Order: sequence, then structure tokens, then C-alpha cells
Amino acid sequence: MTEQRATQILHILRNSFSLPQWANAPKDPFQTLIITVLSQATADRNTDRAFRNLSKKFPITPKDLADARVEEIEEAIRVGGLFRNKSRTIKKLSRLVLEQFGGSLDFIYSLPLEEAREMLLGMPGVGPKTADVVLNFCAGKPTLPVDTHVNRVSKRLELAPSDAGYEGVRVALQALYQPKDYLPVHLLLIALGRKYCKARKPVCKLCPVETLCPSRQLGDASDR
Repeated sequence: MTEQRATQILHILRNSFSLPQWANAPKDPFQTLIITVLSQATADRNTDRAFRNLSKKFPITPKDLADARVEEIEEAIRVGGLFRNKSRTIKKLSRLVLEQFGGSLDFIYSLPLEEAREMLLGMPGVGPKTADVVLNFCAGKPTLPVDTHVNRVSKRLELAPSDAGYEGVRVALQALYQPKDYLPVHLLLIALGRKYCKARKPVCKLCPVETLCPSRQLGDASDR
């Protein structure tokens, strides 16, 4: 059964990878929102560098970033790629949070999941993954973010339909795991995708869940 296999996969991944230290630490919703915007279509290393540069130049608050000139934000986050679009998005987001929400995203804690999610999705530059990251990472809401690694790995493991879009993958994974495991599942599938289940040349023979992977059993996953 898929449920049993999903449980086995999570158990193996917990024993194969360590969760990052920040996983269970309190996180500021606005800073998390900005980091996630910076991460869009960008490698993690460059995301971290862009956020550090931005943090050195400005306090990461709605007011400070709303008051900043777009050119200054661009210069700070240039290393992260797509810096012109992202700088405009960051300024618009900051202004919206400041003007419409009093400079706070605390509504993510008090509102029901779907209502809070809809409010986030109504903000410029905020898609489903960004909204789900903020809701799960910061407020512990029962939603499982799906990034490119989670999407690829969950489909190869047949934990989600091969033709599923974002919502299809999210719903499929959430049906297989308990809400308390949504964050670990997200992070561990990413770790698996980075180290073994790579997009172009997956290292199937060394993968810790190789024996539970239908893609590997049907043939080399690199051909899929």
C-alpha cells in the first residue's frame, strides 16, 4: 500500500538526513516571506547571499523596505538573480503589508488556514509555494509546501500522480502524512532531491530509498 510505503520512506529519510537546526526555531513571517520571494528560481546559496546583503543594507521590516528605493534593493539582491522583478515585488509587498495589515502578518496565526492562505495569495509575487512556506514554517499550519525537488521526488516515488500540478502534489502528500510531519516531509524530500534524486542524473544506486522507488524498479530513473 502507498500509505505503508510512504511511512517507510519517511522513516528511512529521517535516519539518512538531519533536519536543519532552524527547522523548529521560531521564524518571523515577514522575513520568511522575503526570503521565499528571493528563493524563486534561484539556487539556495544565492538566496542566502542575497538575503544577507539585503539584511546588511536594511532592517527586514515592512516599513524599512517600503521606504527603500528600488535601486537600493536591486543592488543588494543582485546576486540572487531576477533582481529587478524581485526588488519591485519586495517593495510592493512591504508597502501592502504596511498599509493594509499595519506592518504585521500576524493574521497567519489567528485565521483559519484557507482564509490566511487566500490573503497571502492575494499579495504581489506570492504564489502557492510561498504562501505555504510562510503558513507552515511560521505558524505551523497544516499545509505542505511543494518546491521543484518535492514535486520531482514525490512523483518518482509515486507518492503523487505523475501529471499532478502543485495542488495535486500537495493534496496527495498531505493525505499520506500526518500534519505534524508536513515540515519534515518537505525538508527531507528536498534533501533527497539535492543529494540523490537529481533532476538530470539521479544517483539511484546510492539512494537510501531505492528499494521503495517504483521508478528505480521499472528502470533507470535518469531515463524518466
